[in-house]
Amino acid sequence: MYPQLYFDYNATTPCDPAVVEAMLPYFEEHFGNPSSSHAYGWLAKDAVEEARNQIADNLKVGPNELVFTSGATESINQILKGVGRLGKAKGNHMITTQAEHKAVLDTCADLEDAGFEVTCLEVDGQGHISPDQLREALRPDTLLVAVMYANNETGVIQPLEDIAELTRANGTLLFSDTTQALGKVSVQEVLDLVDFACFSGHKIYGPKGIGLTYIKNNEGDLMLPSFVQGGGQQRGQRGGTINTPLIVGLAKAVALACEYLPVEQSRLTDLRDRLDHGLSGIELAVSNNEAVERLPNTSHFSFPYVDGASLLTALSRHIAVSNGSACNSASVEPSHVLRAMGVERSLAYASLRLSLGRYTTAGDIDRAIGIISGVVAAQRENNILWERRGGKA
Repeated sequence: MYPQLYFDYNATTPCDPAVVEAMLPYFEEHFGNPSSSHAYGWLAKDAVEEARNQIADNLKVGPNELVFTSGATESINQILKGVGRLGKAKGNHMITTQAEHKAVLDTCADLEDAGFEVTCLEVDGQGHISPDQLREALRPDTLLVAVMYANNETGVIQPLEDIAELTRANGTLLFSDTTQALGKVSVQEVLDLVDFACFSGHKIYGPKGIGLTYIKNNEGDLMLPSFVQGGGQQRGQRGGTINTPLIVGLAKAVALACEYLPVEQSRLTDLRDRLDHGLSGIELAVSNNEAVERLPNTSHFSFPYVDGASLLTALSRHIAVSNGSACNSASVEPSHVLRAMGVERSLAYASLRLSLGRYTTAGDIDRAIGIISGVVAAQRENNILWERRGGKA
């Protein structure tokens, strides 16, 4: 269908055929509204509750700790703004990092406009925050710390155990954006450590437009208020008609992600290492994540003496790849994640994120290495600085 190789699985994934098959009956045959008091509605409601229980079983959490949303961005808004509303009596301070997804950073900016105080922690050259810096930033009025588990651009994994120890000692809630982690690494330990997490269906071969908010001990004072009002659905925590087919599809996608995890984690790690080895052979190529714990599917390289826009344009004929988050692709600025890591501006422009997935093969890896090597060489042919340093295209 497409002539390009697909190396952008962190942006989105195709729906698994088994997911599509699971959803189809609920678009036409079992189309009832789960809130309706008749047979059509009861059948749909049963399907939603079965899906909720299936997801809870796979994630090893309680069914009532899950709220279905339109995706991770809505979940992030629900968590950050909900904690802000719940915690007004305690304070108005939150902490996040400079390398978070824009959905977190933009929501924090909105909270600042509403009178909240937000501290953005720096990250080091590997993308990690310093526990010591977090310790210094925590205050008695700190309501929430938001630290992404696995970065969507570099795949770098944060030391959540150390972070959770500090937030617990301070009586502060902990939220981790786990959108990229599910299906690539185990998330059970993460869910044990945090108070809130979020997931998105289209990152795990499920449908777009459906996601999850995880709320630990979702009862009483810890029960987040509704972010979307209207109708009182989902125990009053998310108004609006419940999307039965997408919820059924999400449950199937989560089940498959957990089932395939052991094999896929190993397979993707091997493919990623093969890709890293090949791209490292390009003269002066810089890996932005090779030396740290990261997702098994994500490689990130910068190429000096190459114009980033021209590089992406030339590659787009052969490979679907990105230089950052898909949610920020309209921006002309270099990746804020790389800049936060201290990567020089022009080098951040000339960077590529390559993310592998369920349908990536060893042949795809070898073809990608050859294509990128050739395009980088061609881009450098007319680069005056490259010529002056004696570079060989």
